[in-house]
Formats: sequence, C-alpha cells, structure tokens
Amino acid sequence: MAKDKQLAQNLNDDRMRMRLSDLERILSKVRQGGGTKRIEKEHAKGKWTARERLDRLFDPGCERLEIGALAGHGMYEDEGGCPAGGVVIEMGRIHGKPCLVVANDATVKAGAWFPITGKKNLRAQEIALDNRLPIIYLVDSAGVYLPMQDEIFPDKEHFGRMFRNNARLSSAGIPQIAAVMGSCVAGGAYLPIMSDESIIVEGSGSIFLAGSYLVKAAIGETIDNETLGGAATHDEISGVTDYRCKDEAEALAHIRTLVSHWGDLGPTAGFQRDDAALPAGPSPCAVLPDARTEPYDTYELIASLTDEGSFTEYKKGYGKTLVCGYARIDGWSVGLVANQRSLVKSKKDGLQFGGVIYSDSADKAARFIATCNQRNVPLVFLQDVTGFMVGSRSEHGGIIKDGAKMVNAVANSVVPKFTVIVGNSYGAGNYAMCGKAYDPRLIVAWPTARIAVMGGEQAAKVLLQIEKASLAKRGQEPNKDEETELLRTITERYEAQTDPLYAAARLWVDAIIDPEATRSWISMGIEVANAAPATEPFRPGVFQT
Repeated sequence: MAKDKQLAQNLNDDRMRMRLSDLERILSKVRQGGGTKRIEKEHAKGKWTARERLDRLFDPGCERLEIGALAGHGMYEDEGGCPAGGVVIEMGRIHGKPCLVVANDATVKAGAWFPITGKKNLRAQEIALDNRLPIIYLVDSAGVYLPMQDEIFPDKEHFGRMFRNNARLSSAGIPQIAAVMGSCVAGGAYLPIMSDESIIVEGSGSIFLAGSYLVKAAIGETIDNETLGGAATHDEISGVTDYRCKDEAEALAHIRTLVSHWGDLGPTAGFQRDDAALPAGPSPCAVLPDARTEPYDTYELIASLTDEGSFTEYKKGYGKTLVCGYARIDGWSVGLVANQRSLVKSKKDGLQFGGVIYSDSADKAARFIATCNQRNVPLVFLQDVTGFMVGSRSEHGGIIKDGAKMVNAVANSVVPKFTVIVGNSYGAGNYAMCGKAYDPRLIVAWPTARIAVMGGEQAAKVLLQIEKASLAKRGQEPNKDEETELLRTITERYEAQTDPLYAAARLWVDAIIDPEATRSWISMGIEVANAAPATEPFRPGVFQT
C-alpha cells in the first residue's frame, strides 16, 4: 500500500509540474511587457523597464512576491492586450525593510491606465494600508487610457480613489515615496505631491496637469514640455519635487538611501514566532489528485505546509469536514481552517461528503475563528470547498444559521487572514472560507484552483435547461445532437470562467503560485501584517443559536 501511495504521489507531482510549466510560459511572456521593440525603445531613451528598475531597487537576492502578475490576461485583446495590467507590483526588502513597490510599465501603451490597472493599483494601496507597509511609486505613465475613460475615471473604485488612498496612507503615518521617471500627467500629477517625498529624473521625468499641446489649445500659450513641467522647473521653481537626480540609477539609489534612514514605524501586533522547521509531509505538489472529484486526506496537505510536529487539532471528533487547529508556518503561529476532502463518518449525521461544509463544521469553525481572535493568532484558510450541504435534512437542521455564524466570524475577524485556494472554491463556501470579498491580507491560488458559483458540470446543466426553456418560448426545440452541442458549448464557456487564469486576470486572487511557494507567501504576509496591530477588538455580530 505504501508503494502504491508513493507512486500516486509521484504521478500527482508530475501533473502539477506540467501545470506549473504551462503557467511559467504565460508568465514569461507577461514579463516581456509590451514586447522587445518597445523595451528597446525605452532603452534608447536611457530608461529602464519597470522590472529592471525593481531589480535595482530591492536588496540583491531578497525574496520578492509579485502581486497581480496575471492581471489583464486575456482581456483587452481588441486594444492590443495589457500585460500585467500595465503596472508591476512587488513586495520585497530595501535595506532589510519590507516595502511594496508599484512601477508603471511604459512598454504597455506608454503606461496608460486601463480599468484593470486602476484595480491593481488600488489593491496595492489596500495591502499597504492593511499592513502599514511602506509603498514606493515608480511613475512613468501617460495617464488614463482615453478610449476606456468611462471605466476608469469617475466611480468610487476608479482612478481618483488612488489619491484618496494617498491621503489616508499619509494620515496613518505609512511612508510613501514617488519617483517620477517618465510622464506624470493630468490627475496623476497629484501623486508626487501627495506622497511624503518625491524624486524627479532629469531629461525623462515630467509633471503637469496638461501637456504643451493641451495648454496651447486651452489658453493659447506656446511652451515646451520641459519648461512646462520638467525636472528643473519642479526642482527650482514650483517646488513640487523634493529631490532631483541626473539619471535613473541615481534616483533608485536615492530611494534606497531615504529608506535606510527610517526608524521604527510603530508597535508590532506581537504575533508569535519560534524557530522554523521544515514540513514532515510530502511535497504539496504531490498531495492533490489529478481529478478534482477524487478524495484526498487534508491532514497530508497540512503536513506538507506546516512545520514538522507543530499541528494541534481543535475539536478533532466534531465537524469533521472542516479541519481546524493551531500550527506553525516558517515558525509563525497560525490558526488553520481547511476543508477535509475525504469522506468522513459523523456519529450524529453518518457519512459526510468531503469538501462540503455541514452545520457542525460551520459551528466548529466559527468558534475556532473567535478563539484565534481572542489569542491574537493569524488565520490561514486552505480552500477546497464545494459549498454548504443542501437538502431537507440540512435545511431543517439550520445549515443557513450555522453557515451565517461562520461567515459572521470571518467577516468580523480582526487578526490577519490569508487564503490559499488549492482546489475548488464554489458558492457560499468561497465566502465562509475567506474569499476575496472577506478581506484576506493575501489570497493566492494553486494551478489546480477553480472559482465559481458552482461546479462546471452542474452549472452547465442548469444553464442548458434555461437555454432550452428560452428556445421553447420561441417555438423551437433542439434535437439530441443540437442539445449535445449546446451543452458542450455552455460547458466550455463556463469552465473557462472557472480557470484560475481567469480569476487572476481579474484580481480575484493576488497570484497563482507554485504550491512549494505557499509557506513563503504566508510567512512574508504575516511578517508585514505584524507591523499593523488591530485597532479594534473582535466583536462579532448577532449569532442565531
């Protein structure tokens, strides 16, 4: 049996590696931004690309996490695409201090803001605000992408929200530095002056509300862009910028110098950390079966991610389709909430399906989440959930009120939450297990993830019935071959929308990661969250009992 199990794990590992290889090919193309010719064009101007700037800004060899690398993937194809959403965002270290850096990619439509660019920038500021994490902007943008201005300009979560967040970050004492390394125009011109300190690069950096052409059209003044808003103007006349650098190398070195002078930015949250230990379990890549309908033992998944010997289970004999307990990840104490994908036997309800949240599981999880908040222990959710249990027995047993209790606890939790979608993430199970709507500090997916209101097969059959009813109203009825083709078309369309690439493109997750990198993401996430103590007590809403 042990030999068969090892063979199965090796096969699962190989399949995961194939998925990761496909993902790496996509990411490799994304990292080229607007393509080789546009990169060469930037170099000809004496400028580096966004990623080259990041390589020179962060500490050499430090661990770096990229947020939203797949933003915009498959979107805006009629506009020529928008790799990485036209902006590169990474978390890393500068002089050992964790920082978040937002770098416009001028090789993508001159760094113009698409709707997804705005959403990605706001996600970066949300991470900075939640974690009191210093944020650095490397500005090189032509402003709003005008053909889509109605989708980026006026609404609450659009372009203007960024400057509101600038003000909120400053009010909270969270450091912000802006380095203008290219264009900084129109509304974007407020960014440098709303940051704590600003830098401009001679020859390439420019800041103005309106460029020379618009000035000529608006007031009849003839002036060149350099005189209007170049480095000399803002360093010597307007006083908009604080530092003037001769080139990009000097600007990036200057940012590092400024960061080196920062002192302690405030008290920590006091999350507990011991010496780290490696996991005792198999590689996380080897745990999940190839077919998402196949069961697997969640205890093996936990063993593959947590420090050896650190897992202490909570209420082991009760609510078995959710596994809860304390553990350590890279030394950090965490509270784990994980879906059990194996069939389990309950003395109360008999056989229970894996991946489904039952009343007793939801009740247990709500209590455990509350306890972690009382004990100041960050929460980690390992999602592989098909939803809450349905049917008369569950409804009569109060599944809705028990599920609401769990959702209430997740929503009102004040300790940091981190979510890893390892497999299915369906329906209200996505919410209860801390999906994007419930403010996880970081949310990542494995290549095996699927996110949707329900599974593809069930959804396709429901949609087929709706489509057939619509045709019947028009006096049409598909024959068997037409119905089969219709089901195939609906299934393919629905499955495409459940793919993790689809989710990552729309920033429903911060990244699709190699399962082997899960510990690093959680560890760095807790480290930066430790700089942001909770500002209010845990106070859940009304529970129905």
